[in-house]
Amino acid sequence: MDGKHIRVKKPPHSGSRFFNYKNYFSIVLMAVADSNHKFIMVDMGAYSSTADARIFSASRMGERLRANQLAIPESRRLPGSAGPPAPFVFVADEGFALTHHVMRPFPKRGLDVRRRSCNYRLTRARRYVECAFGILSSKWRVFLSSIQMDPENATQVIQACVVLHNFTRIHEASSSVDLDEFPTTTVLGLDRTLHRRPGTAVRELFADYFLSPEGRYSWQCLISSVLVSFFFCFKVII
Repeated sequence: MDGKHIRVKKPPHSGSRFFNYKNYFSIVLMAVADSNHKFIMVDMGAYSSTADARIFSASRMGERLRANQLAIPESRRLPGSAGPPAPFVFVADEGFALTHHVMRPFPKRGLDVRRRSCNYRLTRARRYVECAFGILSSKWRVFLSSIQMDPENATQVIQACVVLHNFTRIHEASSSVDLDEFPTTTVLGLDRTLHRRPGTAVRELFADYFLSPEGRYSWQCLISSVLVSFFFCFKVII
């Protein structure tokens, strides 16, 4: 999950509401993408001066997530793990709030091998939505320059491009994920042992799994050892 600034011309009498931190006028496309770079939920038209976390919280996606109305699959154990069931989460960056179903990386200060490994795995997952934005922008030339329309019409153009993007992804790209493996059951049936836990507990659960024999990559321990040795030698030199 991430937000993308779509460049538009300055709306009249809008002040700085559409002026973003990148120093141009835009509206925000907030989207959730799957592993096939296909958008599965979108919200667009928000003021670009607003932070991503506030945009998501005020969007219909955020409202339905808080109301347990999204078709999120039930909690289940991570592959090969014998630990407690883990909830399905939206992977986001540091601009979003950490909740039971929204996962963000650990803060960058004081990272140990376990947390650094977790951040790396979350980054690998988050790249799909960033690639989806890149494919969208490169395929539809309207995004190569500022959209010369008022925000309402620009939003309709973006909506049309999102639909066409999904159409091309379905008919041109092949997905390596079996979507039938993840049934769309309601979130109301989540396992109660983890349903009330805060996002920090869920993140710790994923961090433990990514460093466990069941969840780590075969080369992960080697890289972790190299990093530890590097930082130790660096401190000795200093």
